[in-house]
Amino acid sequence: MISSPEVAERVNALMLEIGAKLNASIADVGSSCPEEEFANYRHVVGKIMGAMLLEIMNPIYAAHPGLKPSQLE
Repeated sequence: MISSPEVAERVNALMLEIGAKLNASIADVGSSCPEEEFANYRHVVGKIMGAMLLEIMNPIYAAHPGLKPSQLE
């Protein structure tokens, strides 16, 4: 997918940052919205984060294993 180690490192850092912000948004919505709204939001965010992992991050880690965070092992 991304052969350049420098670009892979930047994209990986961006995906981790976006993932952390999406995760924080789940907590915010959970503490502020009705349960049904929260469940729908959490579902959509889970789909986004899953796609990021499967379609962007895992191919980066396959090509650049040193970039894979230990918590994803």
